[in-house]
Amino acid sequence: MADDTKRPEDEPFEEGAPVEGAPGAGGAEQSASEPSESADAEFSAEGIEEDELTVQDILDAANREVAEPTSEHLADLKRVTAEYANYRRRTEANREVERERVTVDVVKGLIPVLDDLDRAEKHGDLTEDSAFSTIAAKLRTSVERLGVKPFGAVGEPFDPTIHEAIFQLPTADVDTETVGDVIETGYFLGSSLLRVAKVVVQVPSDG
Repeated sequence: MADDTKRPEDEPFEEGAPVEGAPGAGGAEQSASEPSESADAEFSAEGIEEDELTVQDILDAANREVAEPTSEHLADLKRVTAEYANYRRRTEANREVERERVTVDVVKGLIPVLDDLDRAEKHGDLTEDSAFSTIAAKLRTSVERLGVKPFGAVGEPFDPTIHEAIFQLPTADVDTETVGDVIETGYFLGSSLLRVAKVVVQVPSDG
């Protein structure tokens, strides 16, 4: 029995007829691409406007924050300010400690020279007409300008925290322990004790 169903391959081919699915067929793909290009252009334009709007929003927000900062930002500002103040205090304190350390090192190197001057003075070698008297005065003045203060003098009350008793001398003329002689002068640097004074202590006698 013959099959009368017509198949596509049985259709006669006409020269010049557009082929289905081929580029340019019926202009279907061309018309479809045009809306896509238009949509891309519109999207790009909208994107530019959105970017400009976002930048403006950021600028406006920044200006508002400067004019009227939030409580959170004020707290951050106070915290940063406090930290900076603490940093400055620590820096100043460290600088002062370092300055005092250097001064201590310098003065400790000069103390033996000061001791020699004291001995020379006790032996009468630093008379007013002596050249060494002027040098000694200048050196002592320079050391005092560094904040160094000598202490330890005959007649002052004995203080075991700043005096070192080399010898105790019973004396009827004193009622309390008193410095009778100074073997080595003591020195303060500011409130810091550089060296105790070595002294002879007069103590009340029993008789």
